Parts: sequence; structure tokens; C-alpha cells
Amino acid sequence: MSELPRSGVDERTDTHPDRPVLEPAVAEPPRRRAMPGWARPSVWLPPLVAFAVLAVAWQLYAVHNPFVIPTLGKIFHELASRPGFYFRNALTTLKEALVGAAFGMGIAFLLAVVMSYVRIVERAVLPLAVILNVTPVIAVAPALVVAFGFGPTPKYIITAVLVFFPFLINSLIGLRSADPLALDVLRTLHASRTEILWRLRLPSSLPFLCAGARICVPLSLIGAVVAEFVAAGQTNGLGTLIVTAASLSDLPTIYASVAVLAVMGIVLFVLVVLVQRRLLAWHSSATLTK
Repeated sequence: MSELPRSGVDERTDTHPDRPVLEPAVAEPPRRRAMPGWARPSVWLPPLVAFAVLAVAWQLYAVHNPFVIPTLGKIFHELASRPGFYFRNALTTLKEALVGAAFGMGIAFLLAVVMSYVRIVERAVLPLAVILNVTPVIAVAPALVVAFGFGPTPKYIITAVLVFFPFLINSLIGLRSADPLALDVLRTLHASRTEILWRLRLPSSLPFLCAGARICVPLSLIGAVVAEFVAAGQTNGLGTLIVTAASLSDLPTIYASVAVLAVMGIVLFVLVVLVQRRLLAWHSSATLTK
């Protein structure tokens, strides 16, 4: 059999002038996963350096002034020697803080909803709220103990009073921050007040509510501790522990309790920030917490 004539084009490389030359596909290098925000050195390194500087300064001062503040070693030894004791007292203070904060913030929000719709209620209640805010809680605490006994109720009330005014103002401003054009559209569609509240006012107020929570939730710990300072009859709680240790000049116990309170405050603040990121992923304020 005769061989078939070969074409003018090489079988291995097509060099025909009218055909485009196909380049071999090159595999793209695998993309590196983005580093989480919390793992970036620019996030964790500055506070780490600040804490290190504070720890060194604290230690140097404590070594030369042992009757003013204890060394860090004594504080850590106190915490490590009685972890269950501090855990039980921390739970008592945390319960008082969270219950009081929920009570005060809940009443503040409901009152803000009424005030945002009825101006006369705002004119009547807001001055009373200001008076309540500027009244020293320590002056009212003994009367609360007389009225409600020596149980946890006075602690709840004192904590609620401390967080009430900041959350009321944030809630009121947030509920009134709704877009006027969107509000006019809903009114044109004959939306009820309840629909306007759930579909417009409440979503618009979420950034302000989260900002208020970031202030009030850690502040509730201060309220619980102050309540334990001035409201007698409670045997547990970090505030009671601090008062008892102060009467005995037990500096390690005092500062160990303060360290536990600081850790609790940081944890509560971080939890609020995480909830804010989840709720406000659509809002520009979420980028401020990253």
C-alpha cells in the first residue's frame, strides 16, 4: 500500500499561519487563606506589649512598696491556691450583674419605645431618669435593704439603676434614627405602628442598642460590686470578699478579686462584641470592631 501524503503541517506543532497557537495551560498556584483578624500581629501585639509594660511597672513598684500593693507572684499564688473559692464568689457577682443588667436594660428599652411614639411621656419621664442617674446609689442602697431585705433583690435593683439611663438614651436615639424617607414610604403603605417598629425602627436602632450593651453589660459588674459593698447581708460575692479582705488588710485577696473582676469584664465585653458582629454584619459599624 502506498503511503498517504503528509500534510504541510507538523503533527506535533501546528504552525499554520491562520491558526492561533494554543499555549499549554499553566496551573494557578493555590491561593493562601486569609489570616483571621484576631491572629494578625497588629491586633494582639499592641495590647500584649501594653500588658507587659504594666506588669513590669507593677512588679517593680510592688517589690519596693510591699505594704501598698502585692507582687504579681502573690496574686497568682492566691488565685491558684483557692480557685474554687474565687469561682463561687465570681458566679454570685456575675448572676447579680446579669440579672440586674437584663432588668434595667429591658425596662429602659420598653420605656424608650413608648417615649419615641408619645412625646408627652418623654417630657414627663426623661427628667426623672436624669434625677435617678445623678443620685448616688450608695445613698439609696441602705433604704433598699430596709425595703427589700438582705437577699439579692437590692443588688439587682442597684445594678439595674446603674445601667438604666445609658441604655435608655441609646435606645431612644436609635429608635429615632430611622430613615425619614423609608418612614414616609411605610406610612404611605398604611403600615401600623407595630409594623413600622419591627420593620424599620428596630433594625435602625440595632447599632445604638449594641453600643449601649457594650457600655452597660461590663458596667453591670461595677453595679453588682458596689451593691455588695453597701448592701449588707450577703456572704458571697467578690464585692463582699473585697470588703472583708480590706478589713483584714489582706492585699493578695483584694487584688486577686480585682483580677477576677477584670477578666470577667473583658469576657463580657468580648461576648457583646461577637454578638454585635453577628447582628450587624450588614452595617458599617461592624468594621469598627474587627
